[in-house]
Amino acid sequence: MREHELLPMMAAHLLESARVSGGKAPSERDLAEHFSVSRGQVREALAILESMQVIERRAKSGIYVHAEQGGVEAMALFARAGLPLGKRLIYEAIEVRQIHEVKAAELAATRATEEDLERLRDVLARSEARISEGEGLEELDQEFHLEIVRATQNSVFLSICASFYELRAQRLRVYFQDPARSRRSHEEHREIFGALVERDATLASAMMVAHLRGAMSYWTELLEPAAEG
Repeated sequence: MREHELLPMMAAHLLESARVSGGKAPSERDLAEHFSVSRGQVREALAILESMQVIERRAKSGIYVHAEQGGVEAMALFARAGLPLGKRLIYEAIEVRQIHEVKAAELAATRATEEDLERLRDVLARSEARISEGEGLEELDQEFHLEIVRATQNSVFLSICASFYELRAQRLRVYFQDPARSRRSHEEHREIFGALVERDATLASAMMVAHLRGAMSYWTELLEPAAEG
């Protein structure tokens, strides 16, 4: 079993086990037997989870799980494992998205190469075809926004956002169940792209703010009571 397969499966198993054992995780030997992998593979996976602050090793006591801790990488891992995120975390993730996507649009307007713009054109063309077939834009919406981050030419920013965007996958499927949202989002993507082509950073960031406002309102109405709590 490969690392990218083992990690989310182990995270899900550890969280489930911790719920019935007061936070304590199975031993390395039990994990190796459960997943039919070597102890070395288990130790390597646990080291990664420990670096993400998902688990804690306690001398002479064992491994303990921190379900509510961890950074963006841990949250993305939970999302890949199909584990539901708390409403508070979803609300905060949406808030962070608004901050970084507006800045990404501003930077991309001045830094995007012709190759970057061509990739965005391709996403828009595929979005047009998807809408004409009556399908949602969940994957292409994410691809469009990530290409804008790529166009900032900041590899650290891209790496952070790539993990961050994994948190949105399940929510996007819900959001784009409404065909009207797909059409509206596509038109707003076209407007943002036009501002990038014109190299107008002020307009690009303003367009991004307007674009995010609808999605922010939708999720805020659902999650605000939990966030206030």
